Formats: sequence, structure tokens, C-alpha cells
Amino acid sequence: MKKRHKTLAIVIAILAGVGISAALVLNAFRDNIVFFYSPMDVVDQKAPVDRSFRLGGLVEDGSVVRSKESAMVEFRITDTAASIPVVYVGILPDLFREGQGVVAQGRLDEQGVFQASQVLAKHDETYMPPEAADALERAARERARLATEAEDSGDAEGVVEEASGTDDAVDVDVDVGEAGR
Repeated sequence: MKKRHKTLAIVIAILAGVGISAALVLNAFRDNIVFFYSPMDVVDQKAPVDRSFRLGGLVEDGSVVRSKESAMVEFRITDTAASIPVVYVGILPDLFREGQGVVAQGRLDEQGVFQASQVLAKHDETYMPPEAADALERAARERARLATEAEDSGDAEGVVEEASGTDDAVDVDVDVGEAGR
């Protein structure tokens, strides 16, 4: 074999090795990347059904139900526009409570219940994950837009009920100006 052919074979082998390595690394990243979604994104079916993702928002008041026989906890995560039921088996963080910010990682089951494998609570009163703050801000804007449309059409109560997802209209003030700082 000529020297030129040997050099070409070595270059091709190196390029093939780099290509295979890059493909393996990218595949590993794809399998381990976990995206954040708000409850409204889940309701709008923007969240993946076949893979793990993070769901963030506030723990809905009055929604926490603890099992007496096991470490299972059921609660709802809301962004004030939509609410998603969550089931978690394990020990919750000390800062977990109703009305506080939370991010849960897991998957949606066939019934639309989020099966959490991990639950993270915010670490103090002023911090909220930027994604959760953005989701709450988007939900507040959507509620304001629906309320404005309702006032224009004369059906304010029906639209507020639709936006809150309940029969009782609830006024929620969310201060996200300091979120993520």
C-alpha cells in the first residue's frame, strides 16, 4: 500500500471514530434532557407523552392528600390557568406545602395524571424557577385577555370560570417581578 493510501485510510478511520463518538454523545444528551412545561402546556398537549419532563407551578390549595398506608401523596400543580393532578411516592421536601412553588419531574399516565419521580420545592420566599415564573405570568396574561374579551362580549363570569378551570372564580395575584433573582 502506498503512503498516500495509508494516510487516507487513517484519516477516514479517525473521521469515522469522531462521527460515531459524536452520535453516541448526542444520543445520550437526547435521552437525558428533561424539558419544563407548565400545567397549561400539558392541557394544550404540548408536553411529551412518551418521555419524562418537568412540571412546574404552585401546589393548589386544598389539593394535598397523603396516604395513611404508604408514602404516596396526591396533589395538584396549577399555573392559575390550568391544574394537573400529581401522584408522588416518596418523602417530600420540607418546604413542600400548599400555595408554594414546586417543580416535579415524571411522566403523564394514560389518565392524564402526572406520575412524579422527583419533587423539588423552592428554597425561600422570593425564589421561583424562571420557567415556573414565566408560566404563571403567561397564565395571568391569558386570564386578563379572557376577562377583557368577556367584558367586551358581556359574559365576564363565564370566561373567568373557564380560565380558572373551576366553577368558583378565584382572584389570584402573582408577583413574578423578582422571579429567578
